[in-house]
Amino acid sequence: MTWHDDQARRDELYRDPYPLYDRARRTEGLTYVPEFDAWLVARDADVREVLLRAEDFSSANALLPDVPLSEAALGVLQRGFGPRPTVVSSDGAAHRRHRAPLNRGLSAARVAALLPYARTCAQELVDGFAADGAAELVEAYARQLPGMVVGRLIGLDPADVPAAVHGGYRAEELLFRPLPPEGQVAAAEDVVALQHLLDGYVRDRRDHPRDDMCSTMVAALAPGDAELTLEQRHELVTSLQNLLIAGFLTASALIGTMLMHLLGDRRQWQLLRADPSLVPAAVEEAVRHDTAIQAFRRTTTRPVTLAGMKLPAGAAVLVAYGSANRDGERYERAGEFDITRPGNRQHVAFGYGPHGCPGSQLAREQLRLTLELFIRRMPDLRLDRAHPRPRMRPTLIHRSPQALHVTW
Repeated sequence: MTWHDDQARRDELYRDPYPLYDRARRTEGLTYVPEFDAWLVARDADVREVLLRAEDFSSANALLPDVPLSEAALGVLQRGFGPRPTVVSSDGAAHRRHRAPLNRGLSAARVAALLPYARTCAQELVDGFAADGAAELVEAYARQLPGMVVGRLIGLDPADVPAAVHGGYRAEELLFRPLPPEGQVAAAEDVVALQHLLDGYVRDRRDHPRDDMCSTMVAALAPGDAELTLEQRHELVTSLQNLLIAGFLTASALIGTMLMHLLGDRRQWQLLRADPSLVPAAVEEAVRHDTAIQAFRRTTTRPVTLAGMKLPAGAAVLVAYGSANRDGERYERAGEFDITRPGNRQHVAFGYGPHGCPGSQLAREQLRLTLELFIRRMPDLRLDRAHPRPRMRPTLIHRSPQALHVTW
């Protein structure tokens, strides 16, 4: 079987992993999935156990690329920065060091201070298409709002945000989508451009700190006021790139998927429209039912037993948050989308344990303000039947519809 055949099988699984999850949860022990080259951890209890045993299940390969890079693309990337461990791909003390500035920069007070800006951006985006009577919401809204918000959080000039978001999507494409050789080189060029943009901010904030996340990270990861070393710049650019991409990819995906499910079930959209107090519950159900980050990898650091199975040191496991969130042992009618579901905040859509997402509150707030805005401005919003049913992107990293055509 060729690599392209493998990729085609992976893509099929990525677009709809839920039948595989259902089988794996019903199967004793763990299920080995050749397409992932990993043991699938599918049950809620087992997922939580892995996430709490961080010393036994390392995050070093959490985001192992799907795609082998060409020598030409690698040559381009050498002109940029990184790769270095980040909060997602480090363990123990190193993880705590990377996480501390994120916890400070994403505190409840910081998130609350960002919300007026986020609401203004959301309103301006909707103003751009509200009079048209139809829109494609992935490009017109979902892919734009989170980039603006995380750009503001980091301290980017708004004029630099589109290029930063473009570079972030290109980084994801380079590592996780099959591209022809010249396509890999072009994507690598865009990634390097993003890294040099971020390096400029890092060096500026060393000399002129501000009240933004970039300054917080520079002060935390490179204490003192001496000129940054090249190694410090590599680490800071890698960490900022990770924050940027995680910040907008996940929230963008969740906005698109949440609206897709709500509009796909007319009764629930009408329920929400009639009772806006259901907005927080609708957000939690959306992220539980079809979460953006479906799974991350972990690697065993020693021989371990999980789900009654013995695994050797160095074994790869795929921790499926998306499967845990549909585990019938934890949720009644686990496969149904129901915004009136009680207790739906118990999910692991934003992780669990030491690697729980530090930006979960900011993501939730963007989802809430989106729903509040849309039910107020476009109460008759519906899927545009003139277009095919939304098709999911073939990814486990930011599961979302490729397009979402709507009318009102």
